[in-house]
Amino acid sequence: MKDKLKLFRIDRYIIKKFLGTYIFMITLILSISVVFDINEKIDKFMSNSAPLKEIIFNYYLNFIPYYANLFSPLFIFLAVIFFTSKMASNSEIIALLSNGVSFKRLLRPYMISAAVIAVFTFVMGGFIIPPANKTRIDFEQTYIDPRKRKTGDRDIQFKVAEGTIVYFGNFDMESKTGYNFSIDHFDSLKLVSRLTAYSIKYDSLYHWTINDYQIRNFNGLEEKITHGSAIDTIIQIIPNDFIVANSDQQMMTTPQLYRHVKSQKERGLGNIQAFQIEYHSRYASIFSAFILTIIGASLSARKVKGGMGVNIGLGLALSMAYILFMTISSSFAVKGSMSPFVAAWIPNIVFIGIAFFLYKRAPN
Repeated sequence: MKDKLKLFRIDRYIIKKFLGTYIFMITLILSISVVFDINEKIDKFMSNSAPLKEIIFNYYLNFIPYYANLFSPLFIFLAVIFFTSKMASNSEIIALLSNGVSFKRLLRPYMISAAVIAVFTFVMGGFIIPPANKTRIDFEQTYIDPRKRKTGDRDIQFKVAEGTIVYFGNFDMESKTGYNFSIDHFDSLKLVSRLTAYSIKYDSLYHWTINDYQIRNFNGLEEKITHGSAIDTIIQIIPNDFIVANSDQQMMTTPQLYRHVKSQKERGLGNIQAFQIEYHSRYASIFSAFILTIIGASLSARKVKGGMGVNIGLGLALSMAYILFMTISSSFAVKGSMSPFVAAWIPNIVFIGIAFFLYKRAPN
C-alpha cells in the first residue's frame, strides 16, 4: 500500500512537471513569436489601416491557439527533454531506478500527460480552431496580403451528378460569375443534351442564373435547339466546391474535411491533396505526441557529461529533423508524388524506429 502511494506521488509529481513545463514553453515561445510577428507586420497594419481591435481579437487571439496547436507535439518533445534532463542532472531519475522503479513504469505518467495533451489538441484542432481560423485568415487577406485571396480559376471541369458534367472556361470569385459555361447530360455514354452559355452567376443555396444560353437536345439523329437570354436553375454546386484557396483546409472541422474530400473525389476534382494531408495529419499528431514523449524521456533520462545542454541540443536537432520530414513529405504529396496518408504518417513511422532504439538504450 505504501509502495502504491509512493508511486502515485511520483506519478503526480512527473505529470505536474510535464504539464507545467509544456504550458511554460508554449507561453514563452509563442510570446516571442508574437513579438517578432508584430515587428514584421506592423508596417502592413499601419499602411492598410488595420483597426487595433481587429489586430488583437481577430488576428492574435486566433494566431496564438492555431500555432500552439500546430506545433503541440514539438512543444511536448522539448518540454519532456527539458524537465527530464533537469531531473536526471539532480539525480532524481537515478534515485527512482535504484529504488526498484523500472523505466517502463516510469514512463506511465509521461504517457498519461501526453494523452491529456493529445486529446485536448485533437479536439481543439479538429473542432474549435478551424472556425477561428476563418477570422484570422480573413484578416490576413484583408490587411496583410490580399494576394492570398483566391479570386478565380480557369478550365474547371467536374461531375455534379451521375451523368452530368459541367465546365467553366473561367470563374471570377468576387462576382461569383463563370464564363464560357457548359453542362452535358449523358445516358450511359450517350450525350442526350448540352447547354452552353456566355455566363452563369451564383446566387445562393445552389441557385444559379444562366445568361445568353443555347440548349441542344439529341434524340437519335434528331436535334432540337433552344435559345434564351436568361434562365434560373438549381445546380448542386457552390463556388467554394471548385475555387480552392491554399488555406481553405485550415478552416474546416475534421468532419467537414472528410465530407469535402469524399465529395471532391466523387466529382472528379483533383485539387484535394492539401485537404487529405490536413485530415490525416490531425490523426497522426495524436500518435506523434506519444512517440516524441518516449524519445524525449529515453534521451534525457541518462545523466551525461555536459549536463542538460547536450540533451536540449540533441532534442532541437531531432525537432528540426521531424519538421523537415513533415515539410518534404507534404511537398511530395501536394505534387501528387506521394499518398497524402503516407505523407502525414511517414515522420511518425521513421521516429518510431528512433523511439524504439532510444528506449532500449535508456537506463533501467
